[in-house]
Amino acid sequence: MKQNAENEWNIMGIVIDIAVVVLVAWLLLKLNKYIFRKMREKNNGLYVMFFKRVLDVVIVVGCGVVAVSSYFGLESIWRTILGGTAITTAVLTFAAQDVIKDVLGGLMISVNKPFEVGNRIELEDGTVGVVEGMTPRHVVLAGVDTLKHVVPNSKLNTMRIINYSYLREDRAITFRFPVGYYSDMELVKRIIAKEIEDSPLTKPIKQKNGVEAYPPVRFMEFADSALIMCVTVYYDSGNPTENVKDDVNTRVREALLANNIEIPYLHIVVNEERSKSDNHE
Repeated sequence: MKQNAENEWNIMGIVIDIAVVVLVAWLLLKLNKYIFRKMREKNNGLYVMFFKRVLDVVIVVGCGVVAVSSYFGLESIWRTILGGTAITTAVLTFAAQDVIKDVLGGLMISVNKPFEVGNRIELEDGTVGVVEGMTPRHVVLAGVDTLKHVVPNSKLNTMRIINYSYLREDRAITFRFPVGYYSDMELVKRIIAKEIEDSPLTKPIKQKNGVEAYPPVRFMEFADSALIMCVTVYYDSGNPTENVKDDVNTRVREALLANNIEIPYLHIVVNEERSKSDNHE
């Protein structure tokens, strides 16, 4: 009878210990959230998001170990961990290597800051999006509409990245406009520049001399059937990228057609006389 009473008290004590640990974990998570929310009011950088998530994981894992140790004993847990076989250790290391690489990759991104929240970036595989957030394992890029790209930190850390908003609060897009080989280059440049300036969604940028101006339109490439004109367009981060693309592309197309400037496209010419001759033979 006495033994049963002792067992009941032990179980109750364990339950109380676990409840206290859970309460402490909840309070620490709330405190962590509050502290980092205050930090984000001053600096909403990726490293703030990264370390906030890392500390969340540390709090949960640490409190979990404490809660389990209240039942098995801390010494018993360490003996089990350290006394495991080499095979078990190897398996756990292999299983966790991707997680470790992602966390280390996230740490390198947080320290080096190749991009920040709100930057529009393009990855070497062609993925384009606006940096929305970061966790210990991945970065979230917002694409068109509700599309989200979730990229592991380890892969992103080794990729070549084009940042259209590096050290800037606004965003930028590089437009490529093909025109016919016999087009008047100066006229084409003036038309494209005027339509970009007339767009309510674009904005000028400050030049080295301190004067605000729109970036120039440049003839950049001889393509197979067209001359490629390029220009970088800047716009406020509050304007959706697809809206800016739609407005600028529509304006430039209509202006080029209105001025009888050819917009080349791939097409197939079928020689009907030759086809009939081949069929007759």
